[in-house]
Amino acid sequence: MTGSIVLRKEHRLAGQGAIFLCAVLWSTSGLSIKLVDWHPMVIAGSRSLPAAVFLLALRSLSPGRQSLINKKTPALIAYGLCYAVTMISFVIANKLTSSANAIMLQYTAPVWAALIGWLLLREKPHWEHWCAMVLVGIGMYLVFAGGLTGGSPAGDLFALLSGIAFAGNSVVLLMNKDGSPADILFFSLILCTVISLPFFFLYPPTLNSANLLCMAFMGFLQIGAASALFAYGIKRVSAVQAMLISAIEPVLNPVWVLAVTGEKPALSVIAGGSVIISAVVFSSVIQSTLRRRS
Repeated sequence: MTGSIVLRKEHRLAGQGAIFLCAVLWSTSGLSIKLVDWHPMVIAGSRSLPAAVFLLALRSLSPGRQSLINKKTPALIAYGLCYAVTMISFVIANKLTSSANAIMLQYTAPVWAALIGWLLLREKPHWEHWCAMVLVGIGMYLVFAGGLTGGSPAGDLFALLSGIAFAGNSVVLLMNKDGSPADILFFSLILCTVISLPFFFLYPPTLNSANLLCMAFMGFLQIGAASALFAYGIKRVSAVQAMLISAIEPVLNPVWVLAVTGEKPALSVIAGGSVIISAVVFSSVIQSTLRRRS
């Protein structure tokens, strides 16, 4: 019995470590995008292709793999479109506004997921969701107010679109619980690459060692390895633990950018981001507590 308890603790610690490393990798996205002087659509496609190759290589090593396309193809396409919009709009947002604005507005996704789930799944939001929505609304107002000096309203809108599309991903996954997250992520990356392909000819990228290293890092590590770490960790920790650990991403994202490029977020953005993160974490913790009691 003692051995099994120790083993479970080791699994939890391994899962927590995997989610933490995943969040750290994700947090470098703003800086990486800032450092590459390519058109945002070219960046989106260039980082998606190596990530798809990485996931395909992992998948080929997994036993019992099945066909990517099956009777769940419509759901696969829906998720693919949502995730492609998430990735593309996030890259565009980072090019048009500050990294702090981009990540804070994308982090509103759980609240949007509650609203979309209400519309599509008829799952009415609970009181903690409504409280979070009010707080997120206040946080968004502060972030947009700061965006007038730290970036552009267009960039903030693309960041918000990224959060809404990411919320759509979660709802599609809930509607198709028996689907494979790795398969649909792979399809999303391929779709993102295909959508971005024409921009390679319209805006030919400058091929130098710095840009290529950044793209390799984004593709293989920031998306590919981070996705594998998340898939490993989420099976060993609770959803709330994953949410709490992942909250390090929006905190670290502007820190990396500030340290390397000197881009400082406005005080209103810091305040708004703090409200948004607190609202999302609060809602997740309350929801988990109520589920355990019921």
